[in-house]
Amino acid sequence: MHSKSDARSMKGPSYEPGYLKLHRSGELKRRGQILWQMMDICRLCPRECETKRLEDQKGDCGSTSQLEVASFHPHFGEEEPLVGDGGSGTIFMTHCSLRCVYCINWQISMGGEGRPRSIDELARMMLRLQSIGCKNINVVTPTHYVPHIVLALDKAAGQGLRLPLVYNTSGYEKTQILKLLDGVVDIYLPDFKYFEGDMAAKYSSDARDYPDRAKAALLEMHRQVGTAHPADDGLMYKGLMIRHLILPHNISGTDRIIAWIARHLPRDTYLHLMSQYSPSYHAREYPKLSRRITYGELNQAIQAARQKGLSNLNVQQ
Repeated sequence: MHSKSDARSMKGPSYEPGYLKLHRSGELKRRGQILWQMMDICRLCPRECETKRLEDQKGDCGSTSQLEVASFHPHFGEEEPLVGDGGSGTIFMTHCSLRCVYCINWQISMGGEGRPRSIDELARMMLRLQSIGCKNINVVTPTHYVPHIVLALDKAAGQGLRLPLVYNTSGYEKTQILKLLDGVVDIYLPDFKYFEGDMAAKYSSDARDYPDRAKAALLEMHRQVGTAHPADDGLMYKGLMIRHLILPHNISGTDRIIAWIARHLPRDTYLHLMSQYSPSYHAREYPKLSRRITYGELNQAIQAARQKGLSNLNVQQ
């Protein structure tokens, strides 16, 4: 178990990502190969569609074994400790296994915007983002391409990559897969979207098991990387950073999500309460999703977090 003092004592320039040790021993490549074979009858995500992606069949996520990337660039809209003065080195993966009806990036996640890339090209993207001053490598919607990411990371590590790896996910993860990422990921950046399975089923393509999967994933992520606190230089190098998008009419069960975090994780767990929800994609077809949240709904979320004693809170106003 990692403690708050572990995270705060880390010095930025001296931090070595865990994947470097795994690369040097050959373990990183071995895990990438294990993950790759799991696409044969695909069971990488909780949907376990068992599609033969290695034979170019499309899984429930919309992906074959061909990696597709929408874009890669420094991103300055992420949490401040991930950005610094050089931006977070984001790589936006095409397709998504959760498929929310209100997805703001639906052109990428559902529309398939992006183009085929090789694992070598993905490794070069990582190295390019490092060379232009990004503070981390931030893989966005990574779950269905985790084999490609690990194999590319192994190649990039052999060519000088030294940045922390951010795993930017919807939270819809299998602990079996996460355990293969132990020591590979430095910063977990998951959403915790819903507390009730009925809401997940209605708004995220029948993912009724989302709450249970997300809870188990958060516990495993915390076991691996501990709590997240900026180092002396103000940047984040390791830890769990939870995001929660507040939805109108308390669809997401914000108060219960906060209570669960306070009960099952340390009170200094990083939590970002996000107020940016705007009806996108098919959201206006659902009456309760057809408006932005109110100041009252935001304030209720803030008060709930304070009442539960969550001390590492970031609020998007």
